[in-house]
Amino acid sequence: MTDLDRINKHMEVGAILWDMDGTLVDSEPLHESALRAALRKAGIKPPDELHSKVLGMSADVVFAWLREDHGLSLDFSDWIRLKYEHYLANVAEVRAIPEALELWAMAEHRGLQQAVVSNSDRLIVDANLRQTNLARAEFKSVSRNDVRLGKPDPEPYLRAAWLLDVPPAACIVIEDSPTGALAGAAAGMQTYLLDVTGRVVLDKVNTIRNYSEIPCGAGS
Repeated sequence: MTDLDRINKHMEVGAILWDMDGTLVDSEPLHESALRAALRKAGIKPPDELHSKVLGMSADVVFAWLREDHGLSLDFSDWIRLKYEHYLANVAEVRAIPEALELWAMAEHRGLQQAVVSNSDRLIVDANLRQTNLARAEFKSVSRNDVRLGKPDPEPYLRAAWLLDVPPAACIVIEDSPTGALAGAAAGMQTYLLDVTGRVVLDKVNTIRNYSEIPCGAGS
């Protein structure tokens, strides 16, 4: 019996909390192209390390980094308008990740509650959920605008657990970035970090290569 089998056997799971970008929906390429387009309009050459640097960051943290390290002179409202204009104009490119949808459907079949917990702003969370047909009246989601502190602080995940009325220890967190995984672990939740290399090691985080390794998934 593997460690994951033991967890699945003994842990009472009440909810799955999904990171959105790169975990539930394939939106990271659009986020990057929106960032690059906004930087060019602001007269700044996009840095080579852009994708790896901003993965999992909220918009306010990215903005602060660009101002400090790359000379961005726009105020936040003008900067985010440029980025979101590009993103929303091309949101039709966003697709749900098929393996994630399989796990989503499995969890629904088993009666588990689910929520999206994102470092993206509410405007982007709602646009992605509509584009992927995951939006519904009763669905719970937490955006960066709904909390005081974004990931890696545990507040977003703790808020989601509160909204679902599920104890943090009964929640599974699925993430694709160390930033988000650290938030889930800090919230006291069973946290899974998708990493195809299998090399990322974080305290109290299960690093996995695919969705089938998550309890309640097709392979559990």
